[in-house]
Amino acid sequence: MSPNFKRQACREQQYFLEKMSTGESWRMFRILSEFVEGFDTLSTIKRPSVSIYGSARTPEDHPDYLMAREIARQLAEHGYGIITGGGPGIMEAANRGASDADGLSIGLNIDLPHEQAGNPYANLSLDFRYFFVRKVMFLKYSMGFICMPGGFGSMDELFESLTLIQTKKVKPFPIILVGSSFWGGLVDWIKEQLLANGKIAEDDLMLFEVMDDVDEIVSYIRKTVVF
Repeated sequence: MSPNFKRQACREQQYFLEKMSTGESWRMFRILSEFVEGFDTLSTIKRPSVSIYGSARTPEDHPDYLMAREIARQLAEHGYGIITGGGPGIMEAANRGASDADGLSIGLNIDLPHEQAGNPYANLSLDFRYFFVRKVMFLKYSMGFICMPGGFGSMDELFESLTLIQTKKVKPFPIILVGSSFWGGLVDWIKEQLLANGKIAEDDLMLFEVMDDVDEIVSYIRKTVVF
């Protein structure tokens, strides 16, 4: 076992021990305080906002980073607020694009033992300890989701939003999967396994769109997320 791995394991162990040391009753109050702060802060937003999410591990020179930045820049120029998870990678790219256009750049950062740190391009930032509180803020204050290539976190956000729309727990909103080469295999699996085996209805395939072009994405958002 390498020294770096040991140090990382120790940090993560300490992180979870600190979390467990808080009594359940006090944890309830912290959860409530995160909801209150999130609602109070984000309720001041007076313009339609779009969430852009994807991998925190995407480097600055990667085509996905450049594309996310350009999408956010164009949307911000048209008056949309941009909401991200507030961290590095695709989140940084989207906040940076909104900042390039002097737009509303919102970062909903999550407290993690590693990987996540707030990026400097959000001009409205909130910090969360609990993923489920943070996801409520995404869903309540976003009128569209743009899903860049990402990992488990991106899949979690994608499928939760699809489930809530499918079960009519939230009003339908546009969900765009950016990059047919990345998402194509997943879409094929959904059709070949979920649809073919009766796990979803054919109409459920209409809950999302797959796109590759920045102008097409921006145009679609402008048509479906109106002022």
